[in-house]
Amino acid sequence: MKIAMIGTGYVGLVSGVCFSDFGHNVVCVDKNPQKLAQLKAGEVPIFEPGLDTLIAKNIAAGRLSFTENLAEAVDGADAVFIAVGTPTRRGDGHADLTYVMSATEEIAHALTGYTVVVTKSTVPVGTNRAVAKTLAKANPNAEFDVASNPEFLREGAAIDDFMRPDRVVVGVESARAAEVMRDIYRPLYLRDFPIQITDLESAELVKYASNAFLAMKISFINEMAALCERTGADIKAVSRGMGLDNRIGNKFLHAGPGYGGSCFPKDTSALARIGQDYSVPLQLTEAVIKVNEDVKRRMIEKVRDACGGSVNGKVITVLGVTFKPNTDDMREAPSLTIVPALIGAGASVRVVDPQGQREGRDLLPGVSWDDDVYKAVEGADALVILTEWNEFRALDLKRIAAAMRQPAMADLRNIYDPEDVANAGFSTHISVGRASP
Repeated sequence: MKIAMIGTGYVGLVSGVCFSDFGHNVVCVDKNPQKLAQLKAGEVPIFEPGLDTLIAKNIAAGRLSFTENLAEAVDGADAVFIAVGTPTRRGDGHADLTYVMSATEEIAHALTGYTVVVTKSTVPVGTNRAVAKTLAKANPNAEFDVASNPEFLREGAAIDDFMRPDRVVVGVESARAAEVMRDIYRPLYLRDFPIQITDLESAELVKYASNAFLAMKISFINEMAALCERTGADIKAVSRGMGLDNRIGNKFLHAGPGYGGSCFPKDTSALARIGQDYSVPLQLTEAVIKVNEDVKRRMIEKVRDACGGSVNGKVITVLGVTFKPNTDDMREAPSLTIVPALIGAGASVRVVDPQGQREGRDLLPGVSWDDDVYKAVEGADALVILTEWNEFRALDLKRIAAAMRQPAMADLRNIYDPEDVANAGFSTHISVGRASP
């Protein structure tokens, strides 16, 4: 099948490349000439393990191409996927649909023959019907159906998530559109991965509800972590005890500095606004958002405590600033709240992150960057672990403690055992959800 993918951001690029690996002919569209030049040369503008190999393979096979000519890509396509950004709108928390509707207008004028226009972007309830109205108004003669096909890709594991999904959700209104979508996902259907065909509104809401629920698990365990610190309980023991219940599960029950990234912050905010628009206040979702912001501020206090009550004049080495490991994504990362607060309080901050420097240089002015942890801790007053990259899980703690001016650690991801840290020579060790020694 011929597929046009409008947008080569994280979702569009991963989806387009994986569809081409299914055997479809995929044309990815983007208006950024520099990005297109990179992609045509086989260079990947984002960090996602394995994506560069998959792009090169499918370009060589002739199944994957890139263009800025939307009309050319849409002409004769069986399906056109809209995978443009839906950032949080300034001022009111709604999802900004500017890029979605702009792409819809362009697609309408380029349609030739029957086409399924698929919304891959995360959009509020009712958006797909608005897309259908816009298509019909802009091109009354167009023959099309609209489908909602939300993505469930985890950064750092996106290819595996696409190729071996928990489920594929497709919202449609006609049997013809459903058949096209089944053909697109046939390689998954043949391997018995669940493909749920539903109505447009349900498909739109599945994405928001899923992300809000996962974000709620994170906020919940972070609240429990605060309680553990006061009562003397260990959050790791509590999390494990909860997770062994099959009704709860152990995923997303890891205490830390709060959630970030491209999905949870904007999706929880958008869902809360949707509830308000429909006069159904989503009190749990609203609480999740507040708890997450409170957690970030509590982490600042932990670093301050590790420094003896004040960070003024202190040198602090921060390990990891991306919102999670195995990505270069800095969007809504806890570091964007914590690090500026430390600098504002008078600290000098050094940062080590395997992939964060490209975006972080602009987002975190005033920090110094280093590629070597052991060099970055020389003469430091505190070591702060913000992102649990594998590179940080087996450090030589004795060497680090010996190199620091004041061997203090704020392990905000609970990577290290308190006893091991103390035996390595650290005088102070503060973690999350465990009473400080």
